[in-house]
Amino acid sequence: MRNSNYADELIVGGNSDNQHLSVEALEQLNIEDYKSIVEATPRNTAPAIAFSAFAANAEDILLVTPADHLIKEDVSYQMAIAEAIDLAKGNAIVTFGVNPTKPETGYGYIEAEGNKVISFREKPDKQTAQEFVEKGDFYWNSGMFCFKAGIFLEELQKYAPEVFQKSLIAWEKNKEGALELTSSIEIPSISVDYAVMERSEKIKVVKANFEWSDMGSFEAVYDYLKEQGHPVDAYGNMQIGTTKYTAFAGLKTVSWCKQKMQISYLPRNHHRM
Repeated sequence: MRNSNYADELIVGGNSDNQHLSVEALEQLNIEDYKSIVEATPRNTAPAIAFSAFAANAEDILLVTPADHLIKEDVSYQMAIAEAIDLAKGNAIVTFGVNPTKPETGYGYIEAEGNKVISFREKPDKQTAQEFVEKGDFYWNSGMFCFKAGIFLEELQKYAPEVFQKSLIAWEKNKEGALELTSSIEIPSISVDYAVMERSEKIKVVKANFEWSDMGSFEAVYDYLKEQGHPVDAYGNMQIGTTKYTAFAGLKTVSWCKQKMQISYLPRNHHRM
């Protein structure tokens, strides 16, 4: 796993409907030593990250990486992680901005000057995305973060107090990492971008020069598998997920199925890294 060199401990977060996918994947990797957080119902990324922060010590640095991202681990990745950890040690909440390779309309963008975040921009239309790419100071919002657990919780409490309080109530009722439904439903469903990232004054950005793709989009899955040599028919149709013979009759678009999970990493004793 790409972050094993940076993490002393692993926390796996998912909901009750997909947690088994995480377990199966980790078994295939022969990983048995990890903490599991099982949400009773999905409440978006802000509460999900809060649960990992509640499970950590305040000074622990969390490296939050969604598991459905495709990342080429090389020197650029190592440098970005090291820079993010250094900023997090100074109490910054760090997000990773990926150099855009095309005017992608499916991603949010970060406008940045050095490590300073100027603005967050929602998914743009094609023309605006092209302008972002041409300006050169806009980056794809990767959805990866690095921060001290305590700092994140302080900012969540400051800017989204109801999310913080109700997430804490749900967490305090957990049983071996499994949350119960009644208190979980009370948590507002909100993304970490809306709850904290677009509001906090502690936000810094690390420019990620490594190859990255959000495999949560069907287009990204298709493009990646095609590049890897996965077969397509004369119309570009791709079959995924079965070994049984499948025929496309008159179909000229793309069909697929996929599964995903979410994994967060928790490095402790970060001052020794």
